[in-house]
Amino acid sequence: MASNSGLILLKVVAGTITGSVALLTEAVHSSIDLIASIVAFISVRKADEPADAEHPYGHEKIEDLAAMIEGVLILVGSGVIAFEAIRHLIVGSQVSHLGFGIAVVAVSIAVNFFVSRKLDRRARETQSVALEADAVHLRTDMATSFGVLVGLTLVSITGADWLDPVVALVIAGAIVREGFKILDRSSRVLVDEALPADELDAISAEVRSFGPQGVAGFHNLRARRAGARRYVDLHVQFVAGTTLEQAHETAHRLQDAIATRIPGADVLIHLEPEDRVRPGTEIRAG
Repeated sequence: MASNSGLILLKVVAGTITGSVALLTEAVHSSIDLIASIVAFISVRKADEPADAEHPYGHEKIEDLAAMIEGVLILVGSGVIAFEAIRHLIVGSQVSHLGFGIAVVAVSIAVNFFVSRKLDRRARETQSVALEADAVHLRTDMATSFGVLVGLTLVSITGADWLDPVVALVIAGAIVREGFKILDRSSRVLVDEALPADELDAISAEVRSFGPQGVAGFHNLRARRAGARRYVDLHVQFVAGTTLEQAHETAHRLQDAIATRIPGADVLIHLEPEDRVRPGTEIRAG
């Protein structure tokens, strides 16, 4: 957050001195990054809070809600950028002191490179959607900053001031694309989309491996994601003669096996007798 604050100030100063709309739109973009970082910080801390009476399933979806807010902020920012770029194309623009502007953009790229790498590593370790969105935000900022760098360099070489708002429009397009990608990912989780096929297959494989331990079949497998956590529930049938105590103990071992295969999985198993096995869902004992 400190790095974003410093970059915003630098870009505003550079944009004011040079008169570059591309630099000023970069300042707007960095302001959105700062807001996004604050939202991500708050949401990750809130998502780590344990379940309570009002939120018995926990607070993990707050991360996905935060990611959606970031996506909306990106789209709003791109709208502001596009408006200013079009206005400058119509009324004309004049830029100067480009050397200072180019230096500021180069510093911005270097800072965002190191910060985004750190965030990306942390997002992979924690499987945090909010941190992942924040890292994407910064990578987008890096890419757009590079575009501004190229644009300012071309203006400096050719003297074609009209290139400056054109670069700003290209930046707006890139930001819109990233915004929609973040909205798509977060909305899929918020509407309880099923887990990817490879994760569902991994869960099924674990259940089938329990055939020798008295599991006769399973059905109604459902799995969804909330933040970094997966919620899995299924109906498991046990061979005739299995006592409730034996079935309960086996179900606990199966829960642990699934949670090991799918880190962060919260597994709920409904125990059923063998006569509830549906055709095609049988599990061989050996």
